Amino acid sequence: MNWLVKTFSSSIGKKQVQAVTGLLFCLFIAVHLMGNLTIYAGKESFLSYVDHLHSVEALVTVAEFGLIFFAVLHIGMGLYLFLENRRARPVAYAVDKSAGGRTIGSRTGPYTGALILVFVIFHLIRFRFVDKMTINDFTILSNTFAEFGFWTLFYIAGVIVVAVHVSHGFWSGFQTLGLNHPKYMPFVERLGIIFSLIIGIGFASIPVFLFLSL
Repeated sequence: MNWLVKTFSSSIGKKQVQAVTGLLFCLFIAVHLMGNLTIYAGKESFLSYVDHLHSVEALVTVAEFGLIFFAVLHIGMGLYLFLENRRARPVAYAVDKSAGGRTIGSRTGPYTGALILVFVIFHLIRFRFVDKMTINDFTILSNTFAEFGFWTLFYIAGVIVVAVHVSHGFWSGFQTLGLNHPKYMPFVERLGIIFSLIIGIGFASIPVFLFLSL
């Protein structure tokens, strides 16, 4: 129990919590994307994937509560570290290039994080917390993206924000956890960029695909 208190009471510990929860978020969106991409195989394949999730509903529920818990930790630690950093350095300062430099992802991290929270809330309202007794998930997606209107643009903008956020968070998480070696970090940084592009393009392609195919 003492190690837990030390972790949450030190700046390094808070950053490590932020890193672990951030990497778990990366894992979740990767798995989520793989599931959603079954839509390219057709309606039946996508609904088969959805039915599989329903067949393990208890595990999905546990995972959802776990995600909520880790999300609260990530947001809480992120907000605390952001405010702590602002108090310590009210004036912008130069960042050591060997530590990754200043990227769009690192400069906008707190703001893209806030936008992601808004995006997730609307995403859940639109796709998760709906009455699915008379309508299935494929129809919900099809109705949402049948026109290239507000929801399509909102969704694409949202996943772009997610991609920007994880472009920094991916390699930064590994760096915080100790993988800060000149030999490996350039590879991890490039991997983070590739990962963010896959996430952004992968999710954004879904509404475009549905719009063009309907």
